[in-house]
Amino acid sequence: MVLTGNQIDLFEAAMPRLKAIAYRLLGSASDAEDAVQDTFLRWQSADVDRIEVPEAWLTKVLTNLCLNQLTSARARRETYVGQWLPEPLLAGDPMLGPAETVEQRESVSFAVLVLLERLSPNERVVYVLREAFGYPHRRIAEILDATESASQQLFHRAKKHIAEGRTRTEIDEAAARRIVDEFLTAATSGRTEPLVRLLTADAVAIGDGGGKVPARTRPFEGAVAVAKFMRSLFTPNQAARNLLGGTAEIHVSYANGLPALVVTVDGRVIGVMCLEITADGIAAFRNQANPDKLDRATRQWAATDHGEPALRIN
Repeated sequence: MVLTGNQIDLFEAAMPRLKAIAYRLLGSASDAEDAVQDTFLRWQSADVDRIEVPEAWLTKVLTNLCLNQLTSARARRETYVGQWLPEPLLAGDPMLGPAETVEQRESVSFAVLVLLERLSPNERVVYVLREAFGYPHRRIAEILDATESASQQLFHRAKKHIAEGRTRTEIDEAAARRIVDEFLTAATSGRTEPLVRLLTADAVAIGDGGGKVPARTRPFEGAVAVAKFMRSLFTPNQAARNLLGGTAEIHVSYANGLPALVVTVDGRVIGVMCLEITADGIAAFRNQANPDKLDRATRQWAATDHGEPALRIN
């Protein structure tokens, strides 16, 4: 079927929302792009004139495509090398979606996206559509071909699992920047004690190298262990120089709605470290270093003005 200009416009208007939904469901920007493209192909072959509510139709098709991907993704996760973290989205990426409420901002954070992996596919769909996009249970039930009460039960279970696994991370931007600056100063001091004071007692550090770059297969746990690791990570040495292949520039930025350190070498993003900052200190460092998950970040980085780096490691 050949789409009219109006029908193409309808899809293009829905595309940002569809991409934001797909990213939250899949944790991968590239997979989200593929799911939206497949949704367009189905839109193109449908009898569009008979679709009464295009937005609802498109959301249902996209969701079903994502549900299919989630099933195969779970199998891939079981054989994934090391820790799995989502593909990072830098500040300003339209795929981040709505960010007016705390719930919307948290729904795209690394912490919540990792917790979503523990949910069943249907729980994940209900949580994302309800928490991040405010869909009523009646509409979610139609998307899942379920009852409204079933949707409510799925949401209750999903929200309980998420709440049990995370700490509220909302902190104002100025305070977050101050803590990040203090962290960089402490990390480059060569001493462990200043770092320990900035961390929560149960702090963790997680890295995703995907088997492509060195990354510990188990998280560092506890303030002292994390502080020692961070001190070594930010201390220049010949092994690090060989691994980096050049001078690393570290910029303070935002990724997935949280303060982040973006590490680049010759303009290429080689790491995005999200910091989970609470009222008690830095609770987690989640570092995406898998080069397969950094192409989008590199393209966006090249297209934006990010100023001078906060730190250079030679």
